Amino acid sequence: MTVESSKLKIANGEKPWFHSLLLLIWIAIGTVLRFTNLAGKPPSTIEIATIVFSLGNSLQTIPLDSAIALDALLQPLQLNPEANITSVIHNLMTESTHPPVYFVLAHWWMKLFSNDAGLVSLWAARALPAILGVASIPAIFCFGFVAFRSRLIAQMAAAMMAVSPYGIFIAQEARHYTLPVLLIIASLGCLAIATRTINERTVLPIWVGLSWVGVNCLGIATHYFFILVVAAEGLSLIAVILIKNRTYRQEKLDLASTHNLTLKPQLLIPSSLFRIYAVAAGTLVGCLVWVPALETASDSEMTRWIYEGKNLIELLEPAPRILAWMVTMLALLPVEGVSLSAILISGLILLIFMFFALPILIQGVKIKLNQSDNSSIAQVLCGFILAAISIFLGITYILGADLTLAARYQFVYFPAVIILFAVSLAIYWEERYLETNNKFSNVFKLPILVLKIGGQKAVTIILLMGLLGSMTVVANLGFQKSKRPDILVTQIVKIQEASPKVPVLIAMVRKSHSETRAMMGIAWEFKRLSSSSLSTNSQFNYPQFLLAKKEGDSQTATDALHKTLAQMPKPLDLWTINFTASVDEKGQNCVVDSQSQPKIAGYKYRLYHCL
Repeated sequence: MTVESSKLKIANGEKPWFHSLLLLIWIAIGTVLRFTNLAGKPPSTIEIATIVFSLGNSLQTIPLDSAIALDALLQPLQLNPEANITSVIHNLMTESTHPPVYFVLAHWWMKLFSNDAGLVSLWAARALPAILGVASIPAIFCFGFVAFRSRLIAQMAAAMMAVSPYGIFIAQEARHYTLPVLLIIASLGCLAIATRTINERTVLPIWVGLSWVGVNCLGIATHYFFILVVAAEGLSLIAVILIKNRTYRQEKLDLASTHNLTLKPQLLIPSSLFRIYAVAAGTLVGCLVWVPALETASDSEMTRWIYEGKNLIELLEPAPRILAWMVTMLALLPVEGVSLSAILISGLILLIFMFFALPILIQGVKIKLNQSDNSSIAQVLCGFILAAISIFLGITYILGADLTLAARYQFVYFPAVIILFAVSLAIYWEERYLETNNKFSNVFKLPILVLKIGGQKAVTIILLMGLLGSMTVVANLGFQKSKRPDILVTQIVKIQEASPKVPVLIAMVRKSHSETRAMMGIAWEFKRLSSSSLSTNSQFNYPQFLLAKKEGDSQTATDALHKTLAQMPKPLDLWTINFTASVDEKGQNCVVDSQSQPKIAGYKYRLYHCL
């Protein structure tokens, strides 16, 4: 028996124990990747918001327009014994734009780890999404097997989910995106079963219909973007139903013509679809429940950033940006926190890799679409991805809300992309060499290199690139936070160590609780840094912080700063960070530090010496 035939028999399921063992290996790899350096990266501002609301605390308790100590600023990040589920939901509904399911779950979770005497554990806050991210590996294995009845496709899906750089990114944040990913996988599984019943003209099982409605309603209660998932599923399913209805109608008409029968209109719609319509109705009710909250969220100051005006060049960016996000679901190399030459080399390697991998992935899907078995499942998944992307672009251009700006929003179609990638890899894994003739497309010809190395080696290269990409994310060389408080605080400490006895005030304009969270991130980094080897001068004291409220005219923020400075002891070092208001340095007897400061992502800062 040859090695190839042995592999093929294993892939076809002659050794079921092998698939269980292999799945455990993917789970182990995915677990190691998701938990490595889990607490090593600084928390983003949105992670801080998630943690605060999960604890049942509020961001409105932090004083404004006066100097406050570090512990007072970080108080919302401490466990509140009096907080309960009611306070979690209340603060979330009044101060944020998210539904409550994940936050309630995280509230119970963090109570297991939080210390009454100190700050919440960042590792614990990120561990829950990481666990849910690991769970997506066996979940997508099950989805692949249910949808395509192929253990090989299921294994490829599990492998790709385990090493997907994008999957690692969303799993290592104290956010709720890995939970809706799990629910999307479950919902797509129901979609695949429904598609099969349409093709076979059978009735959707009641338990599948009820599960589908439950998953969709739970998904919407986890993240409002799940409505986009439901909409994309609906559009793809409508396309399938229309195609099958046309076939069904023609068959009925031919039968009636042959037997000289009169065809009643209601017979043109198979009764097998009624339960699918019931699922749609139940899901619609689940969506309507959240309409009032959605109206509030769309008008919130926390979502205004996606409505910012665009120039002509920026209007052309959304479609290429979506393509770039999809690439990160497959591969990524160091492009952040490295030198320009390293970025160029990484970009060149990624470009070569995409020239290598893209034809394989596209051709694999096209081959599957032309196969008789389960081609309709591949069609509905392709339709789902196209519908989701169309919805994203429609909202971006018609409503003016650019949903392509943030990588995290792309979770909507992430599982579907992974499963279609897996379909392509499975097709080529079973072939000794890739096809030499491209009969499906005149655009994507397979490169000569791909033809020479063979299908299984090509699949191995693609998976290894995914592993390198996930390691890039773990090492914080990709998907970095938009703000880097770790670098900023290190810079402040480095400068202040020259005069450790001089008190420090850090001032920031506060327009929404986005700035509050940003200031908390800086304070948290001071707390983290105080026990590390980077802080070599034990005489350095924590700074004080000022959030100067700005409403319309920036003069109110300026007045708050000047009033606070008048009350502070001198000499004083003032750091203004993202302070979008004027500073009367002469009137306050302050001078700008003469040294030039390095640029730091997310911050515009300046140092004043006040005497």
